Amino acid sequence: MNNYPIQINDTTLRDGEQAAGIAFNVRRKIAIATFLDSIGVQELEVGIPVMGHEEAEAIRAIASLGLKAKLLGWNRANFSDIQASIDCGLERVHISVPVSDIQIAAKFHGQWRVMLDRLRDVINFAHDRGLAISVGGEDSSRADESFLLDVALFAQEWGAFRFRFCDTVGILDPLTTYHKVRQLVAHLTIPVEMHTHNDLGLATANALAGIQAGALSVNTTVNGLGERAGNAALEEVVMALKRIYDIQLGIDTKRLLELSRLVASASNCPVPPWKAIVGENAFAHESGIHAHGILQNPVTYEPFAPEEVGWERRLVVGKHSGQHLVMSVLQEQGIILNSEEVKSVLEAVRHHAVQVKRSLTVEELLSLVSQERSLSHAV
Repeated sequence: MNNYPIQINDTTLRDGEQAAGIAFNVRRKIAIATFLDSIGVQELEVGIPVMGHEEAEAIRAIASLGLKAKLLGWNRANFSDIQASIDCGLERVHISVPVSDIQIAAKFHGQWRVMLDRLRDVINFAHDRGLAISVGGEDSSRADESFLLDVALFAQEWGAFRFRFCDTVGILDPLTTYHKVRQLVAHLTIPVEMHTHNDLGLATANALAGIQAGALSVNTTVNGLGERAGNAALEEVVMALKRIYDIQLGIDTKRLLELSRLVASASNCPVPPWKAIVGENAFAHESGIHAHGILQNPVTYEPFAPEEVGWERRLVVGKHSGQHLVMSVLQEQGIILNSEEVKSVLEAVRHHAVQVKRSLTVEELLSLVSQERSLSHAV
């Protein structure tokens, strides 16, 4: 393990890439893995080796880099999957098995004993080849709690070093997550890992609830990239742990914006401006009340300094701006207006912002100042 109480096991290169329309090439996968390692992410789930071709090539290339992060390959409970992981040079494997009635019916025709026998045999196969093994319960959130615990206990007995609780379709709330994970933690001696999806917008909240319940590892993806509505976002989980619980993970948060932009480019998925931590508007202030407060003391409307995640504060002039903000932005440009001029410019700013349906650039603001001055001189 490591010296930190909680660890991040980032799965951008596996579950993140499984998002519809995403396909990282080998060069991009290496770049993302290298960056994640460089900022201190402790574990990387690097892909699905049995897919072969470019996927296997990328995993072999990452495994050969000598990264500090521990590398994990994702596998079904199949001997061929495990052999593919070995062929890619991996020493750690994750084995996923269905644990809800819905998933067992779809994948094992409802025969849960067959599933358990397969899991045991594949774990033994992996152990005989010197691999470290984690086991994941697919659809843990919809599984019978007694059966889920049985599977986790069997995994522990057979030699798994960790059990992954998966909210596969993102249907839990934090209170229910806490209860379910607490049951596992109370009975297991191996760590529990959280894997949460964002179908109801609760992936990060549920991941944190799992940690409160005693889970020691969290699956994340950069920008929350992932299947359907995505996964718990790396940047959100890391900053929430740091800011809410004062848990330091040893991750260089000042490079989170840079990492976000790397993955956004590689995935061709722009980050929404309102995205927490790394969105364009995360530290942008337009409204008069907020901007006035920020100008007096940034902590009035910011939970932490933007520099902590690689951002800079932005004061944006637009429809909701007030006099203090306009005066401050203009002063930065060396322009001082009297109170009447500020009122006139502010009215023009609001009118123009409504017309263009966005905030104004500095150049547009200066142009409005020039226009207003010309009008006043003409009068």
